[in-house]
Formats: sequence, C-alpha cells, structure tokens
Amino acid sequence: MSELVRPVVTAQAPQPRAVLELLKPITWFAPMWAFGCGIASSGEPILTRLPLVLGGVLLCGPLVCGTSQAINDWFDRHVDAINEPNRPIPSGRIPGQWGLAIALLGSVISLIVAASLGLWVFLPACLGMALAWAYSAPPLRLKMSGWWGPGAVGLCYETLPWFTGAAVMAGSLPDWHVVVIALLYGIGAHGIMTLNDFKAVEGDRIMGIRSLPVTMGVEHAARFACLMMAGTQAIVVTLLFVWGHLYYALAVALLLGTQFDLMARLMRDPRGKAPWYNATGTTLSVLGMLVAAFAVRP
Repeated sequence: MSELVRPVVTAQAPQPRAVLELLKPITWFAPMWAFGCGIASSGEPILTRLPLVLGGVLLCGPLVCGTSQAINDWFDRHVDAINEPNRPIPSGRIPGQWGLAIALLGSVISLIVAASLGLWVFLPACLGMALAWAYSAPPLRLKMSGWWGPGAVGLCYETLPWFTGAAVMAGSLPDWHVVVIALLYGIGAHGIMTLNDFKAVEGDRIMGIRSLPVTMGVEHAARFACLMMAGTQAIVVTLLFVWGHLYYALAVALLLGTQFDLMARLMRDPRGKAPWYNATGTTLSVLGMLVAAFAVRP
C-alpha cells in the first residue's frame, strides 16, 4: 500500500517542541521577506489591510514553508536515519506516521487560509504546495536534480511569496512590473540554492542526488551560481533604468557591484566560503530585492 494512503495508527502524539523543530522556523525568513517585498511593491499602506497581511505572513512562513519542511523530512526519513538520526522523525520524537499526518494537515490548512485571502493568493499557494510535494515525494523527487530542485525552491522562496504579498495588498492580480521583478529574483535564487548544495557533495554523490556540484564539479557549479545570481540582478538594474527608476537602479547596481567582489573571494574556495557568501553576498541580494520592490510600486 502506498505511504500516502496508510492510516495513522500510533496513539502516541508528538511533543509540540518536536513539531516546531520539524517545521524549521529558521527557514521561514526567506519567504516572509519576499512577502514583505510584495507588500512594499504594491504601494498600498499596510494598516488598510492589516488582517490580510498577518494572514499572508502566516501562510508564507509557518504554513507553506513549514509544511514543505515536514514533507521533505518525511520522505527523507530513511536517509536521515543514517546521516542525521537526531532529527525529529528518525529519532522517534515524531513517532509512527505523524510526520506524514503533519505534512498532509499542513497542506490542507495552507490552502484553506490561502482561499480565505482571495483568488490571487490561493492560486500561487496551490502552485507552491504542488512544488513542495513534487520536490520531495516520488515519483518526481525534484530535489534529485540540480536543475529542477533549486529552481522549484527559488520559485517557492522568492517569486510566489512576493506575488502573494502584492496580491494581498492589491486584492487582485499584481501589476506586471511587479510580477517580472519577482520572477527574476526567484530565478536568481537558483544560484543561492546551488551554493547550499556545496556542503553535501559527498553525501549527494553517494545517494544519487545529481546536484550541480556533483554533476558539474564544485568550481563550475560555483561559477554557474554566481552567473545566475549576478545575471538576474543585472537584468533588474537594466529594467529599472528602462522604466525610469534611475536612483533605485543605481542602488541595486551598487549592491550588485559589491557582490562581484564577494563572488571573486568565493571562487578562491567555493566549498569553504559558500556559508560565508550566503551570510554576506546573499544578504546584499535580498536588500536589493527590497529596493527593487519600492521602485516598481504602481
């Protein structure tokens, strides 16, 4: 019988602390930041739609992102039992099939909350949840690919939350300028996700995960990651210039120029400096997101 249809039969419920650990609050920041950029890009005052804003924060962080973490840990539980046995599911702190139950319940609650926030929030939420399951669950298991996996995560962490924030504030389909910028930053996040794969090259190779550092080699994967991150931001700068947002374009360009120096340092030791770059260069990139968000306000 498929794992997705087995009943949850254990009587022992997990402790709230273990459930919170399963949902990985530290991962919620990225989509919540992108949601904030969506709010900024709408040009609407927050106080006029404060209940919807709070609902959107809950949706993008604890619900959709948290649920995606539970989905991933459930389908990785056998590997984690070997590599990270202290995680909530393999350690038994999330017993039986509670991990699957939490993933399913989180998915349903996420879509209910999204539906309450309007059609243009519900639709991206549906796409985000579909990608969360496709990323981790067979038969697709997008995470096994260094192309599809980071692409799906970038879209879910940057583009969809940004779109959601703008839609919550507008109450309709966001302005096309907003959608284009959100999409570019989501594509650029492919590079950020690729850098995250540097820490697990040997393990990914053993498990058959075809991350870009495994298939391309660390140095080539680092160059590609830098190209994705810098290239999309350069397009953002160009578009802001074309659209007449000169000072905003200069600000994003300045942030990008600083990243070029950091990327040069990254390339001297891609594996060793990837965490350092994520704390420095990636921070500059997400600051550029906010600048671009203010630039494209209708």
